[in-house]
Amino acid sequence: MTTRTDRSAEARLPLSRERVLAAAIRLADEHGVEALTMRRLGQALGVEAMSLYNHVANKEDILYGIAEMVFSKIELPDGDDWKAELRKSAISSHDVFRRHPWAPGVLSPERISPARMLWMEAVLRTLRKAGCSPELACHAFHAYDSHITGFTLWLANMPATGEALRELAADFLKILDARQMPYVAEHIEQHTRPPREGDKGAFAFGLDLLLDGVDRLRDDV
Repeated sequence: MTTRTDRSAEARLPLSRERVLAAAIRLADEHGVEALTMRRLGQALGVEAMSLYNHVANKEDILYGIAEMVFSKIELPDGDDWKAELRKSAISSHDVFRRHPWAPGVLSPERISPARMLWMEAVLRTLRKAGCSPELACHAFHAYDSHITGFTLWLANMPATGEALRELAADFLKILDARQMPYVAEHIEQHTRPPREGDKGAFAFGLDLLLDGVDRLRDDV
């Protein structure tokens, strides 16, 4: 939480576009991108909202800028081992979006991020150099991108994770009629158990299935 002392120190620093965008990211992370307004951003920086217009054109410019900053943090695939490189980039994307879950929803066809385009180019290049046809690379990219974004957004809407999720699952089992839904009960019970050693988690599990599937289809090209 930002304290009054933090705000005072923030206000003494010279304003810049980088500072404005960094503050906008913090606000979006803490309160959601919907809460991002010029007035609230000015308050966070200890300045009048009008001062922001010396560094950003408008809210649209801020949204474009913070999306660009977030996407630039993602590691690009760049190496000969195509599966390892795509896996590395997917996990990097997932980690970045876990910290900034609002970021995927900020982009639109009218708001193109150069950093996002560089990532797309790197992923598609990796798939093509791995021997995928243009058609297979197209389908594989969309499956890959959907897994990253979809799984991250699903986690963002989960009521709990980790130990809290295990406690929630245990409470739910107490009220669930396991005789009517034995497999649902069995599934929920899995969430009450701590992960076994070597378990990389559901995201990595799905990612490996996807990349192994692309690998099999690649052999048919």
